[in-house]
Amino acid sequence: MTTTAAPGASERRDEERIARSVDALLAEHPPASTPERDFLGAQFDAGLAWVDFPVGLGGSGAARRLQRVVVERLAAAGAPLLFGRNPIGYGMAAPTVLTHGSEDQKCRYLRPTFTGEHIWCQLFSEPGAGSDVAGLATRAVRDGDEWVVNGQKVWTTLAHQARYGMLLARSDPAAEKHKGLTYFVLDMHAPGVEVRPLRQMTGDAEFNEVYLTDVRLPDAERLGDAGDGWRVAITTLMNERVSIGATVGARGTGAIATAVGLWQRRADKDPVLRDRLTALWVESEVHRLTSLRAAANAIAGTPGPAGSTAKLHYAELNKAVYELCETLLGPEGMLYDDWTMRRPDSAGGYGGGPQRVFLRSRANSIEGGTSEIMRNILGERVLGLPGDVRVDKDRPWSEVPHS
Repeated sequence: MTTTAAPGASERRDEERIARSVDALLAEHPPASTPERDFLGAQFDAGLAWVDFPVGLGGSGAARRLQRVVVERLAAAGAPLLFGRNPIGYGMAAPTVLTHGSEDQKCRYLRPTFTGEHIWCQLFSEPGAGSDVAGLATRAVRDGDEWVVNGQKVWTTLAHQARYGMLLARSDPAAEKHKGLTYFVLDMHAPGVEVRPLRQMTGDAEFNEVYLTDVRLPDAERLGDAGDGWRVAITTLMNERVSIGATVGARGTGAIATAVGLWQRRADKDPVLRDRLTALWVESEVHRLTSLRAAANAIAGTPGPAGSTAKLHYAELNKAVYELCETLLGPEGMLYDDWTMRRPDSAGGYGGGPQRVFLRSRANSIEGGTSEIMRNILGERVLGLPGDVRVDKDRPWSEVPHS
């Protein structure tokens, strides 16, 4: 007679197995005495980079939610955590390569991405195709075993630091705009790739313009089939929105903690400001719980459109919290520490006080898909509402007017 494990028993065993693996990693590679890259390489080899990935590719074949066990235990032990320095590699490139890459690409890219040897950027947006990514004009023309790429990308986070870029280009102008795209891994050091800084109102230049002039790409660096780039891009975009919107901290941490700290400093306990702070604290907790749910829903595979909920809420909430911070600061909120242009080595460019973060938060409702696009996705794909009128949906891209 066979018996069936009780619900959740398998995951409990996996959690115990993951915890033992973390203990063994820390014992064999003490963070205080192990070079950062060596530690991260050992973490990858132990299957603790992305626990839901397959064994041998940085994972243990466990549920994605168990990554929390790894992160919390390693953080408590002082282990290196590089998400902020390579967020596009960790949160977008790795799952895209895993889902659509060849075995050779998985073996070449996943481990050095996790160790920080390969920093990544995302080459989707263009001056004439920001929110409408499928309208992009960068061309990729097949030339034997290579592709020749020409075009311009914009708002490219960390392109100045990146070793590789996730490039979406138009390979068939005669096809409908969503069907004539091909996805590549681009060597950012290749001849013909030029990166120029875009200075933001914070003074930082974490964003960039990228110019591509007769850049030659081997066909072996294509992800997915030629002309199937939109499907590959959706994997990247869905993971991007979860990465931006579903980072889950402890209750009362993050932006709202800054606002509470500023409130406590004020001698004047204005009841109106107290009510605004209380409402935003409640909303922050709602966002935290929503993000936990979005992360749980993503365990089974590629995140779905519901991930846009957390991204949309995060963008608008973060702006509202830092607007309150500026109010709580009073006249001090008009002061700014330094306008010197910096080239950050991590995304976000935060630091320098709430004034700087207030300015940077304006980008939250643009990056990773504008809030308007998020509302369209939620309305159409989650609520089932009629879609926007799209007069170019079934027309070849070459026949559609372009700016």
